[in-house]
Amino acid sequence: MIMCRQVLLPLRGALTAALLLASGLAAQAATSSGTLPVTATVLSKNVCKFVTPNVNVPFGTIDPRLATNATVTVTTTFKCTGSAPTAAFLMTVNDGLWSTGANARRMRHATTTTEFMPYSLAVSPTTGTVAKNVNQVLTITGTVLPVDYQDRFSGTYSDTVVLTLTP
Repeated sequence: MIMCRQVLLPLRGALTAALLLASGLAAQAATSSGTLPVTATVLSKNVCKFVTPNVNVPFGTIDPRLATNATVTVTTTFKCTGSAPTAAFLMTVNDGLWSTGANARRMRHATTTTEFMPYSLAVSPTTGTVAKNVNQVLTITGTVLPVDYQDRFSGTYSDTVVLTLTP
């Protein structure tokens, strides 16, 4: 008999706890609701590749006495091949080797490696559809603002950024 009581008491306590928990969850679930958007983008079955995979963005010599943006624009090309007549593509650009966060690109000084110079990059187009087997032009514009170069150490600065073309 003592064995029965020992078994029944824990079961009765567990059953009571389960009922309380279930009633609390039901009340809690009824007090709040929300939505969860679910999206997807399907890329084409084509393959896109850079025709000229490595391109330089040379700002050249920047005069710290100036008060204008140091801007450079370069182009590169890519082509999509495959079974579909058009290809949907996506171009992404990372933040470089010396970034301090999202879109906080900066070049590092060649010899004083604790010195950096911020810059921005704009790439166009970043997405779209293109005809198969036709060279497409990608434009890359780099900008260094006067506030970012006027009080910098003199010398050479550089960074490496990766462009990724999908698919």
